[in-house]
Amino acid sequence: MTMDFDDMLRKIKDRQWALADIDWDAPGAETIGPDLHARLKPFMTDLMWIENVGARGFAAMAKKAPTETLREIYRYFHAEEQKHANAELALMRRWGMLDGEEIPQPNVNVKLVIDFLDRYADEMSMSFLGTVIPMLEVALDGALIKFIVDEIEDPVCQEAFKRINSDESRHLAVDFAVMDLLGHTALRKLLIELIGGWVRPTFLIGVLSYVPLLNKMRDNIVAMGVDEEKLFAAMRRYANVGERSEFARRLPMYQIVKRHSTWVVDRGHPYHLLADALVKITGLVPRQLLRPDPTWSKELTYRSAA
Repeated sequence: MTMDFDDMLRKIKDRQWALADIDWDAPGAETIGPDLHARLKPFMTDLMWIENVGARGFAAMAKKAPTETLREIYRYFHAEEQKHANAELALMRRWGMLDGEEIPQPNVNVKLVIDFLDRYADEMSMSFLGTVIPMLEVALDGALIKFIVDEIEDPVCQEAFKRINSDESRHLAVDFAVMDLLGHTALRKLLIELIGGWVRPTFLIGVLSYVPLLNKMRDNIVAMGVDEEKLFAAMRRYANVGERSEFARRLPMYQIVKRHSTWVVDRGHPYHLLADALVKITGLVPRQLLRPDPTWSKELTYRSAA
């Protein structure tokens, strides 16, 4: 699974695109009927903010990557995730889902994870971020984006997500190559990082935010009509690609995330008793108690800057 990161960086630079490359006023918006419109707005809002969860994770990884080439790759990935969020916002505006300059607010579960990452992501180890972020990317690429591509007929949407999907494919290729790279670390150091991370009170806050988010995402995806088998397939991809590398298999966090992903997609697993309870509890959190949106969220815009 060895990757030439210098070659990958060249590909990333060569394949950059901008919102201005897409004609957002082209015909096709009328293909979004009233019923789909009502279901799609909260789905697209969540998707747009989840892109920013990935962006914040990549920003933290850019500070911890072992080489300058990898740091630059993560800086590009950070910018690309923000661009994806803006493209999804532009689609929402195209479909009449936004009121003027409105930026739709994330649901409480997404908001809690964004708050947590904004405060603590820079303190997390590379082995932690490098195994959790790929799982979120797999879910995004393998389930959410695939649903949009399969179900939405609007040609502008298809063009936007073709570009987004191409970016996400490169993200995943680098994600799995980095997992392989991290697996070369001495097992003793990996275990120290694992235990050191898990005993920190801030980590518990992260788990209590992350678990209900995944559960709510899972149920919302199914409610939108995504075949549950596609969720299984997306999560299997994380496990299957990871298992190909003897070094990725050495990562304790990879083994934990892999096991957890199987619980998330299996609605009959007892794990969901805890996860559902956390969804209900977090749903009662008053928005007034949540932190203001982070300053970087002000970069969200549907405007087609080149």
